Amino acid sequence: MAIRNIRQEGDPILRKKCRKIERINERVRILAKDMLDTMYEAEGVGLAAPQVGILKRLIVIDVGEGPITLVNPEVVSEEGEQEDLEGCLSIPGRSEIVIRPKRVIVKGLDLEENQIEVKGEDFLARALCHEIDHLEGILYIDKAINKKESR
Repeated sequence: MAIRNIRQEGDPILRKKCRKIERINERVRILAKDMLDTMYEAEGVGLAAPQVGILKRLIVIDVGEGPITLVNPEVVSEEGEQEDLEGCLSIPGRSEIVIRPKRVIVKGLDLEENQIEVKGEDFLARALCHEIDHLEGILYIDKAINKKESR
């Protein structure tokens, strides 16, 4: 179990676009495992590679239905709208209201290089969009509709 340091707001790496992963090798698999361990240790529901200082297109999510690991994820379909409080492991102690799609379909690769499709609704849709935004250098606070609210 390797716990990595989670980068915090203000770290310039969080604002950079991530590079596509060309080959899924042992280093990528170790990174994914470390990211899951780090996410669980921090009691989060999602983590993107730039949050641990790696500019690669890799996310992990677990909204209570088991872990999802996606390499080179991209949203291919979105439907509806939902508005709710959102937080982030890179911005501790704060949450703000963000509008996200109610349903999404995301394509990517699993760690065996199989093409997979994840259909997310409600909280899973929110988590998928949040983590994929990280890969583009976008933080949820950039999309907050009420920037003064915090918890």
